Amino acid sequence: MSLNTDHIRVTHAGSLPRTPELIAANAAKETDGVTPEFLELLEASVVEVVQRQKDLGIDIPNDGEYGHTMSNSVDYGAWWNYSFARLGGLEPTNVDRWADAQVRRSSPGNVVLTSFPDRRDRQAFNEAYNDPSSGILAHRKSVTQPKIAGPLTYTGQDLVGSDIRNLKNGLAAAGLSDGFVASLSPGSCARVANEYYTSDEELVYACADAMREEYKAIIDAGLTVQLDDPSLAESWDQINPEPSLEDYLKFIQLRVEATNWALRDLPQEQIRLHVCWGSWHGPHTTDIPFADIIGSVLQVNAGAYSFEAANVRHEHEWRIWEDTKLPEGKVIIPGVVSHATNVVEHPDLVADRIVRFAEVVGRENVIASTDCGLGGRVHPQIAFAKLEALGEGARRATARLW
Repeated sequence: MSLNTDHIRVTHAGSLPRTPELIAANAAKETDGVTPEFLELLEASVVEVVQRQKDLGIDIPNDGEYGHTMSNSVDYGAWWNYSFARLGGLEPTNVDRWADAQVRRSSPGNVVLTSFPDRRDRQAFNEAYNDPSSGILAHRKSVTQPKIAGPLTYTGQDLVGSDIRNLKNGLAAAGLSDGFVASLSPGSCARVANEYYTSDEELVYACADAMREEYKAIIDAGLTVQLDDPSLAESWDQINPEPSLEDYLKFIQLRVEATNWALRDLPQEQIRLHVCWGSWHGPHTTDIPFADIIGSVLQVNAGAYSFEAANVRHEHEWRIWEDTKLPEGKVIIPGVVSHATNVVEHPDLVADRIVRFAEVVGRENVIASTDCGLGGRVHPQIAFAKLEALGEGARRATARLW
């Protein structure tokens, strides 16, 4: 990640809305397999979405994660589920983890992740989560997740190669040079049901060894890899009852160390880490404060750190940078537009958010972004209107800062 020189650069957190044609093609692929027609549509769609990002003021675009299959127009899990087609050692199940109500209890010194429906936020707002008219988890298609039944290996060389080619074609067509590809972090990979590895440490490091191949392929192609790692923040809510902070920091420290193992000898300037508290539209009252984990996050050997800073549960946390020193040569990628609301942010508000960060860490160290992926979370019309507000807000912030 280079530093800003004359303007606030703009990116986003990854997922962008798929077209109806691409969603239909993804569904057909389940029965027809990968056809030449599908590959042509995918390539053309990526070229189009890269150009659209440029037109909206995005300096550092991606492929919209179009190579990551989205099951439906509403899909909170494509960022994670895509990896199932790229890992060996998995076995299909009929379990949808968003609906599986199995209860797992933690105890002091023994942290385990419970099921998604047993999350503490979902328990606190049980009626709202189970009311289809509330808008929480509404209209998502049920998707099953596999289990680990053997040694994990990386089998996605052709698929990540396709992601790389399509993005590079899109960048060339749009006259851009910088781009990123999102990839699953070891800690998030390790949340797949495990029936093979005998310890948490063994599991997390196996995920690190497997996913490293994807990180390396992206970096070797001259692109930036974004590690999607909600496991560092979001897991707090998935531990029931609430653990001590000491136990939780020990739990995520293993994930930090495994991530650095996966990133060993890879250039930090081509690595960015994305941290979030989950993309679902819920109350999020049991989110861990960013201040409690910022020390762990900054231990990851990345050149840039992406995090939520626009949604109303976390916007106030910009102040932690008044007391937290950003390491030399690193940049932050705060979300200044939220995926969690249909309200399109005013460009002046976006500019205000950017300027706040620039005033505490330096204008050269801030890249403006979205909180999380917009694809599958808000309607396409709203998603691209938010990107337009993001680009315009960055222009207004630039005028104030330079």
